[in-house]
Amino acid sequence: MPTIFYLLLLFAGPMLFGLYAQMKIRSAYAKNVRIASRGGITGREAAEAVIRSAGIHDVKIVEVPGELTDHYNPMTKTLALSAHNYRGHSLAALGVAAHEAGHAIQHKVGYSMMTVRQTLVPVTQIAASISTYAMIAGILLIGHLGYSLLVMAAIALAVICLFQFVTLPVEFDASRRAKQQLVGLGILDRDEMGGVNETLNAAALTYVAAFVAALGSLIHILIILSGRRN
Repeated sequence: MPTIFYLLLLFAGPMLFGLYAQMKIRSAYAKNVRIASRGGITGREAAEAVIRSAGIHDVKIVEVPGELTDHYNPMTKTLALSAHNYRGHSLAALGVAAHEAGHAIQHKVGYSMMTVRQTLVPVTQIAASISTYAMIAGILLIGHLGYSLLVMAAIALAVICLFQFVTLPVEFDASRRAKQQLVGLGILDRDEMGGVNETLNAAALTYVAAFVAALGSLIHILIILSGRRN
C-alpha cells in the first residue's frame, strides 16, 4: 500500500495535475477568445496602452506564430504576442496581452522576484539539460558513480524547483497588474473582467503545476539517495 501511494504521489499526481492545468487553460482560452470586448481594441493596442501608461517607450511589441506563445523578453525588451492575441479583440486576447505588458512594467520598476528569476535563467537552462540524464544514469548505475550522478541530478532539480517557485509570484503579480490596468485605463468594463480572470487564473495554474512536478521529481531523487546512503 505505501508503495502504491508513493507512486501515485510522486508520479501520477503531478502528471495528472499538469494535464488538468493544461486542459483548464486551453478550455478557458478557447471559451474567452470567442467573446469580443466592447471596446473592440486589439491585444497589441491594449498592451501598448498599458506599457505607455507606465512610461515605457522602449519596448517593441511583435507578433509571433503559434498559440499561447506569448512572452516578454527583458533582454531584448520585446513583448511577443501570438497571432490571435496580437490581432484579436477578445477578452482572452486582452487579458494575455495585458499580462505580458505587466512583465514589462515589472522590468521597468525593478520588481525583485523578476530580477531573481532572470538571474536564475542561465543556471536553470544548464540544470534542465543535465537533470534527466544524470537521474537516469544514477538510477541505473551502482556504487559511487551512480550515487554521485544522483547527487548531481538532485542539485539540478533543486535549481529547477527554485526557478519554478520564484516564477509563481512573478506570474501572479503580472496578472494582478494586468487586471488593474485593463479596468483603470478603461480598456474593459468591470463586468467584462470575468473572462479575463478565468483565462489568467487558468494560466497561473500551469505554473503551479510546473512547480509541483519539479518538487515531486526532487523528492523522488532525495528518497532514492536516502536509500542508497542507508
